[in-house]
Amino acid sequence: MTNPFNYLTNSFRRPFPKISWQCAFTYKIEKNIKSIMAKNTCGYNEISNRIIKLTAPFIIKPLTHICNAILSTGVFSDRLKYAVVKPIFKKGIKQEISNYRPIALLTSFSKIIRKLIYARPHAHIDMNNILVQEQYGFWIHSSTEQAAFTLINSILSAMNNNQMVGGIFCDLQKVFNCVNQNITKKARILWC
Repeated sequence: MTNPFNYLTNSFRRPFPKISWQCAFTYKIEKNIKSIMAKNTCGYNEISNRIIKLTAPFIIKPLTHICNAILSTGVFSDRLKYAVVKPIFKKGIKQEISNYRPIALLTSFSKIIRKLIYARPHAHIDMNNILVQEQYGFWIHSSTEQAAFTLINSILSAMNNNQMVGGIFCDLQKVFNCVNQNITKKARILWC
């Protein structure tokens, strides 16, 4: 396994190109609409994914205009950030609030626009090889199985070469309860 610090040192010797702004085309918006699941759940505006899918031919052009305005100005409306938060039971005693996980239901429009916005930096990072190959989370064609395979393969290779192998593993139950909320609030403010 390559040393990620060497990779980063070598990568950052050359500056990465800036992300170029590009217009959103109706076919991309249509693709995003088709990719959302046709559920009846909805955000605060009570417009479900199913309604968006049915009305897609009529709303594609205005929605494309709105997406291009968001991309060109860099302003993602606060109204698109509103969510209906519902508690979902995980496990344990149902009367204990700590056994519930909050689910935020965003509006369908927000999901479509966020997919479009997410695709830009994702493509840029992928095209310019910005992340190390050992980054398995949040990437297409990447999985926990591949991460486990790479780890096991590295361990077996080291053992075959009579090298020492050590590891520290942590199992974080209720991991979101462990997150420092002050840090996440600051991050959300910076992101918004």
